[in-house]
Amino acid sequence: MKKYFLLLAIAAFSQFVLAQDLAELFESNKYSVVTIYTAEDVNSGSGDPRTFTSNMGLGSGVLIRDNMILTASHVVANAKAIMVEFFDGEKIAATTYRISRIADVAIIKLESAPTDPKPAVIGSSNEVRIGDEIFVIGAPMGLTYSLSHGIIAGRHSEESPRGNGKILEFFQTDASINTGNSGGPMFNKKGEVIGIVSSILSRSGGFEGIGFAATSQVAKDVLNARSSLYFGVDAVTLSYEFAKILNVPQESGWLVQNVTKGSPADSIGLKGGFRKVIFEDEEILLGGDIILSVGDVKITEEQSIFKIAEYLDGMGSSATITLMVYRGGEIMEFNWISTDN
Repeated sequence: MKKYFLLLAIAAFSQFVLAQDLAELFESNKYSVVTIYTAEDVNSGSGDPRTFTSNMGLGSGVLIRDNMILTASHVVANAKAIMVEFFDGEKIAATTYRISRIADVAIIKLESAPTDPKPAVIGSSNEVRIGDEIFVIGAPMGLTYSLSHGIIAGRHSEESPRGNGKILEFFQTDASINTGNSGGPMFNKKGEVIGIVSSILSRSGGFEGIGFAATSQVAKDVLNARSSLYFGVDAVTLSYEFAKILNVPQESGWLVQNVTKGSPADSIGLKGGFRKVIFEDEEILLGGDIILSVGDVKITEEQSIFKIAEYLDGMGSSATITLMVYRGGEIMEFNWISTDN
C-alpha cells in the first residue's frame, strides 16, 4: 500500500513540474506569437466576373525576424489585406512575401518592425523524435494565446521528384489543434520552433486527436528557394481530358481560379474564374486565364510545377519572367518582373 501511495505522489509531483515548466515556457515564448487577421475577395461563381464576396480569416504565426512572420500558406494565400496583432495589442499591416502551397508554409513581411520585437528561435526538426513532448500556442476558435500540449506522434514526408530533398514533411501530434491555430508555432521543450501548425484530420470538423505541423527544416528549405516568391495566383492543373474540352492548345495548363488583389499577378493583368461548375467531383471556377508556360517550361502535367521551380531557382535576384496565357481562344504574353527584396 505504501508503495502504491509513493507512486501516486511521484506521478503527481511529475505533473506539477511539467505544469510549471509549461507555464514558464509559455511566458517566455508568448511574445513571439501573433494573431493574423485576413480579408480576401472571392468570385461568387454566378457567372459575373465583377461579383465578389468578401471573406474574413483568422490564423496564427510566429515572429522569426524583426519584420518577418512565419505562418501557414493557407492562412494568407488569397489575402488582399493582412493585419498582425502582437501579445501587447500592437497591430501592424503585412504583405505576403514568400509562399509554398505544397509545404503549406509562408512568410509575411510587416510594414514596420514591432516596438519591442522578440523573435522566436528556430530549432532543428531533424533532431525531433517520435514521443518528444511539444506545445502549441495559437488562437483556436479566436481564443488568442491558447496553450495546448502533447507529443510528436508521427513524421510523414514526401521526397521531391527532382531528387534534391523533401518537398513536404509534417509532424503528427495529439496536441489540441482547431480553427485559428493554423500557422501557429509548435515548440519543443527548449522553447524552439520545430513546426508550423497546418491542419487536422477529422470526421466531425473539430479536433479528434490528430493534428499536423509542417517541420521547421522543410519550411526553411522551401522558403529559401527563389521559386517561393509570392505571385498571387490560385490555380488548378488541367487533366488531358479537361484541356481538350476547353480547347487548350496543349496537353495541360494551369486554370486560374483566383487572382489576389494587389498581387504581382493582379498587377500584370491575369484574370480568375467566375462560373462555378462541378467536374470530376471537384468544384472549380471557369472563365479564368489558362497559363500555358512559365519561362521556357511548358505546363504539360502535374509534375511541371517542379520543373518550373527549378527554372525559377536558377534565375537571378531580379529577372523578367514570361508567361504564355490562353484567354478567349488566343495566346497572350505577360511579363512578370520578379525581385527578391
